[in-house]
Amino acid sequence: MPTYLITGVAGFIGSNIARALLAKGYSVRGVDNFITGKPANLADLKGLDFIEGTIEDPAICQRVCQGVDFIFHEAALASVPRSVADPIPTNSSNVTGTLNLLVAARAAGVKRVVYAGSSSAYGDQPTLPKHEGMLPAPISPYAVSKLAGEHYMRCFTAVYGLETVVIRYFNVFGPHQDPSSQYSGVLAKFSLLMLEGKTPTVHGDGKQSRDFTFIENVVNANLLAMSAPAEKVSGKVFNVATAQQITLNDAIHSLRELTGYTGTVEYGPVRAGDIEHSYADISLAREALGYQPTVNFHEGLRRTIEWYRTLAVK
Repeated sequence: MPTYLITGVAGFIGSNIARALLAKGYSVRGVDNFITGKPANLADLKGLDFIEGTIEDPAICQRVCQGVDFIFHEAALASVPRSVADPIPTNSSNVTGTLNLLVAARAAGVKRVVYAGSSSAYGDQPTLPKHEGMLPAPISPYAVSKLAGEHYMRCFTAVYGLETVVIRYFNVFGPHQDPSSQYSGVLAKFSLLMLEGKTPTVHGDGKQSRDFTFIENVVNANLLAMSAPAEKVSGKVFNVATAQQITLNDAIHSLRELTGYTGTVEYGPVRAGDIEHSYADISLAREALGYQPTVNFHEGLRRTIEWYRTLAVK
């Protein structure tokens, strides 16, 4: 039976991938330093071989890669505002950490690494939908760091023969996403605020749009990327999204209906590094991975609110 390593396993996406693998009976190891990951996300992961540590430490990377067949690399400081405020930790985690992991993975004989890329690599280009053939144009330190990780993935495939697959996530949301941090995703923050009757603040006029992608779609895409034939996917980049363009004002309208919130919504200045529109072309992922989103935005939001409602009443 193969052994899987998940970096950032205590995070939102990492813990959901772990649940899916453990449910299939696979051997799963995870590593996290709990800077953004939450111990609570590990509570139900029975059978997980967990190691606390940071991939910024080469020794930790060597330790966690031993005996591993496949890696889902989810660990990152995943926040545009955080990177704008202090870019050095973001670079250290996302670039140095990724390089450390790849070096250790190659030495340990790992077969494939699936990397959590980011749609932020496209920047604020007006072309829609975003497709993988577009030249990257990152506009935040976070986006630069995630793009650097992509380049390292392709480099290790071209130079060392390590199979790598890059998945560019588009605004992932769903259960287990932390709503409490100032750096949290907008749907996570707004869901809990509205359930608690508190006023959410939009950065901008709310007309900015996103391709909000429910976590179940992302987990499925990761599993497909890990099992797809190397000749179709190794060294390549794929968008993973829902191919739906939702404005923030539309999302707020849906949140009002689902939470029963009747209060006001405040609008403030646009944040540095934020893009205006994000919308994905997912045809390459459909063709090469067999990926098809199975949960649309509104159904995903309904499931998400159900989960956050349990937090609000505790």
